[in-house]
Amino acid sequence: MSESENQAPQIDFVIQKIYMKDMSFEAPNSPEIFKNDWTPEANIDLNTATETLDNDIYEVNLTVTVTAKSDQKTAFLVEVKQTGIFTVTGAADEQMAHILGSYCPSILFPYAREAIASLVFRGGFPELNMAPINFDALYAQSQTQQAAENVQ
Repeated sequence: MSESENQAPQIDFVIQKIYMKDMSFEAPNSPEIFKNDWTPEANIDLNTATETLDNDIYEVNLTVTVTAKSDQKTAFLVEVKQTGIFTVTGAADEQMAHILGSYCPSILFPYAREAIASLVFRGGFPELNMAPINFDALYAQSQTQQAAENVQ
């Protein structure tokens, strides 16, 4: 066997565009919420969705929703849908699923995190620092959960 026959196919990955598809900010209990001591409890929800736009061209949406409550009242609710268009060629199905389900969201997350921090600050609340997220672990957890559901 020649050396070229032993090599795995080359995966080409190109970021075509990263953009904000949607964002919203609500502070339903303002200005009353500003009168109380700030004792926030934040909940972060993540969701990803992928759409095939053309051969080897994919749109990946990362939706991040943060709900912060203080004294059992909603202080703010912010949602950002950060989107990217990616070209991926040469990947096997399993590799493609991992790229679109983990790698692409990990590229989009810093943009979403910055947008959320800006919206929260502009809403009059203290700075919100979101920790990095391990999308590989989330993807693996999702795959395990899907496999368990398919067995049932």
